[in-house]
Amino acid sequence: MTSFARTRPFGVVLLVTGVVGWIASGILVLERLALYEDPAHVTSCDVNPLVSCGRVFGTWQSSLFGFPNPLIGIVAFTVVITTALAILSGARLGRWYWLGLQAGVSLGFVFVTWLWSQALFDIGILCLYCMVVWAAMIPLFILLTIRNMVHGVIKAPAHLISFLRDWAWIIVVVLWLVTAASVFFRFLPVFI
Repeated sequence: MTSFARTRPFGVVLLVTGVVGWIASGILVLERLALYEDPAHVTSCDVNPLVSCGRVFGTWQSSLFGFPNPLIGIVAFTVVITTALAILSGARLGRWYWLGLQAGVSLGFVFVTWLWSQALFDIGILCLYCMVVWAAMIPLFILLTIRNMVHGVIKAPAHLISFLRDWAWIIVVVLWLVTAASVFFRFLPVFI
């Protein structure tokens, strides 16, 4: 079994991705509150016209459900962190729990993928802290899915499980690189 799929190492994966995502979401909430308080506030990630959390906050996509999206991140990443701490303290979670966590993380991954596509192809503005959340969601989703396959929570053919288990971190790195390349090529003028 791949090391990350073992209980303790996987707890560390959950903890790291959860904390990184939670901090980025928290900063986004604090920045949004500062903008509510002072509409002239310049957010900490307002680098230029194409890299600006403040400008992204002004789009409808930043509050898709009627409230700021980062509030979802604060709640969701808290669940991930709590799960990590439970695992690291020796708790054995039932299949139903892993299925629920998989459902939540999968929905989060779909949502983050949609936000990525909106930032690149519709809004045309990047948010640094949003990109940190994207980066945290990639290993969280990929490694949780593979972990659940390895442990039989998600049924899949043995050869698929073996392939995904052996290539898990490569898949994560490839998705990071594809995401970074998409940002680089979409915003090439910013980088040159």
